[in-house]
Amino acid sequence: MSVLFPAGPPDGAPREVCSARGCRTPAAYALLWNNPKLHTPERRKTWLACEEHREQLSSFLGIRGFLKDVVPVEDLRQQT
Repeated sequence: MSVLFPAGPPDGAPREVCSARGCRTPAAYALLWNNPKLHTPERRKTWLACEEHREQLSSFLGIRGFLKDVVPVEDLRQQT
């Protein structure tokens, strides 16, 4: 369930899309992160990334010390 699509995405729309601004490409990776000033150590927030934006988004989080792990988006599907 999503705030934008309470019943799910429209037919044919990818369920998980890249978090990069303006990108609507299906996500291939989940970037797991937290801000240690705001979150407990075990808390994980998630950004999604396509192949093209994985490195850019990972670098953005990594420079700030927020990036904890990068996993295939399929791993998230298996957890839900």
